[in-house]
Amino acid sequence: MLYSSAQAWRDAPSKRVLFFGMSGLGKTYVSNVLRGSGQWFHYSADYRIGTRYMGEYIADNAKAEAMKVPFLRDLLLTDSIDISSNITFENLSAVTAYLGVPGDPTKGGLPIAEYHTRQDQFRRAEIDALLDTGYFINRSERIYGYPHFICDSGGSICEWVDANDPDDPLLKNLSEHTLLVWIKGTDAHTQELIRRFDRAPKPMAYQPAFLTRVWEEYLSENNLSDVDVDPHAFLRWTYAQALAHRQPRYEAMAENWGVTVTADQISQVESNSDFEELISSALEART
Repeated sequence: MLYSSAQAWRDAPSKRVLFFGMSGLGKTYVSNVLRGSGQWFHYSADYRIGTRYMGEYIADNAKAEAMKVPFLRDLLLTDSIDISSNITFENLSAVTAYLGVPGDPTKGGLPIAEYHTRQDQFRRAEIDALLDTGYFINRSERIYGYPHFICDSGGSICEWVDANDPDDPLLKNLSEHTLLVWIKGTDAHTQELIRRFDRAPKPMAYQPAFLTRVWEEYLSENNLSDVDVDPHAFLRWTYAQALAHRQPRYEAMAENWGVTVTADQISQVESNSDFEELISSALEART
């Protein structure tokens, strides 16, 4: 690990961390607290995905939809209007809208083959965005003079790595630049995430083998064809399974490559010093 002990962490003039875990457990909250101190550069992997690696996919998809409307088609063909996404740290809806959901096209669903294609595009984009971490560490110091650095990763980071492989290329690269910090939720947090998702399901990224398995199981259990699937019903049905699938993967990442803090502990962080003490305690617990 980048910091071999709590003391090494305390003494480090530049502190660099990468948060990982399920969305909704405090990654962005604590990132905003630290950024607000004026000492931490906040690198959002999801923002980088949307603006650097999937921007053309998103814009082209929106243009293709606009071309179906005669009025907009004429304006696009004469370069009278331009269509682009407006992605911010707080609003990544354009990314999830492009990722989409599989199922009945009359309910907004995508053909499963196209859905797999977009999932693969996202996988490659997320890996590339995470591999940009070292570049942004250097950039934040060289241009802006920030002493400390946060990488706020997406919930799907665990889908693309083998945490039990000491030579996993992505984890090896990230651990050379940052301390990996798992924000772990309780069973109560999990149930709240499921309730929240049930109220407002949104597209997710899945490991290909997992996606194939749950799609085939859903079709079989409900006696449906691909085009008969209610997209949002499928998302809701899959979500709890996705949480269970990811939990051991996060745990292996923390055990082999980083440290663990709880969502409740993160919610209590109100300052830079609070956070530094929390990570110090996590390193001591690991030792």
